Amino acid sequence: MRPSPIAATVDFDKDGTQHGFLKLPYSRDDSAWGAVMIPVAVVKRGQGPTALLTGANHGDEYEGPIALFNLANELDLARITGRVIVVPAMNYPAFRAGTRTSPIDKGNLNRVFPGRPDGTVTEKIADYFQRHLLPLADYVLDIHSGGKTLQFVPLAATHLLPDKGLQDKCVASMRAFNAPYSMTMLELDSVGMYDSAAEEMGKIFISTELGGGGSATAATADIARRGVRNLLMHAGILAGSADRRPSVGLDMPSGDCYVTSEGAGLLEIRIDLGAAVRKGDVLARVHGYERTGTPPVEYRAKLDGILAGRHYPGLVQTGDTIAVVAVPVG
Repeated sequence: MRPSPIAATVDFDKDGTQHGFLKLPYSRDDSAWGAVMIPVAVVKRGQGPTALLTGANHGDEYEGPIALFNLANELDLARITGRVIVVPAMNYPAFRAGTRTSPIDKGNLNRVFPGRPDGTVTEKIADYFQRHLLPLADYVLDIHSGGKTLQFVPLAATHLLPDKGLQDKCVASMRAFNAPYSMTMLELDSVGMYDSAAEEMGKIFISTELGGGGSATAATADIARRGVRNLLMHAGILAGSADRRPSVGLDMPSGDCYVTSEGAGLLEIRIDLGAAVRKGDVLARVHGYERTGTPPVEYRAKLDGILAGRHYPGLVQTGDTIAVVAVPVG
């Protein structure tokens, strides 16, 4: 396979604190010899585990970049044993544009792994993580939120894995992150995801969904900042005492957790995030918006639980996920 066109301006094996870039050459109309410069920080002291921390895998999700730009500025080298690699904005073109996907090639970074060194800009970024950064890591944290089109209760997440030993380590790390909710997540489609790439390599991987709506709140940003430090302490990389708070366990036992709109229209949410729901409860109604006199379509819960996620904008299209119901456990 071809070498990656991305070159790091930092030395991942060098002790100390470094701030630099993952430099991806990108020839375009306004800069024939230009480059996409993805910020990266490396904090390393001695031998120990490595944590790879990422945000803005989707460019309109901001808790990760806030937490990680802060972390890169604040980590005290004297309290580190091992290595922390911080990439606050993985899909940097999307992050700069404030969009879920890249404005360059419309690439969804979280759907193109393992990527290609000779592919699109987004595929080249995925390839670099797949072949150069993930192999360095013991712990991988990818901080997500709902972006512009979804909103969630603030949760950390892991997945059911064939390797139950690895799954147990992922669950322990998820609990260490200590978001207000901790979920075993059932993905609609895991093909091409960063999550799957890390898990298939045997890495301890956790993700999050911290709010949404295309912005961050003080509360969700603080959850991310606190959770990152808790995880680093759990991994034995950062010295200190974890900030522990109550967390509710959640499960997604089947595809019935997802409620999908079968038509376009005006969304009327009938249950607020975090509220308890019973099977048969009306979660949302979708009104036809072209004329009056047409009754709305009702969408009901298919199982007991809480409303863990919802469509955020006021209008929906056919096929949009309207609601996500999760089941409290433990």
